[in-house]
Amino acid sequence: MTNLIERDKKKRILVSNYELKRLQLLSLIHDLTVPKDVRYKSINLLNKFSRNTSKTRVKNRCVLTGRGHSVLRFCGLSRIKFRELASQGRLMGITKASW
Repeated sequence: MTNLIERDKKKRILVSNYELKRLQLLSLIHDLTVPKDVRYKSINLLNKFSRNTSKTRVKNRCVLTGRGHSVLRFCGLSRIKFRELASQGRLMGITKASW
């Protein structure tokens, strides 16, 4: 499981490093006022980037277990670990509902 977590960290670092470059190239590609040769060059440059530089390759994973399904966005934990830690009282501000 640690391998999945490490791979996800590397992908997140790559995405943050290449985000501005990708946005610049994408804006050039989609801008129809730019000459075609410049647009084709920017397409070729974008194709040379690694696949892992794209945002869609990043998956939300539990920070404790590396589980990829049913991860709560606001805390980064899977539903299983969230329930476990909340019932133990280890999550600040999380209480069991009662009315």
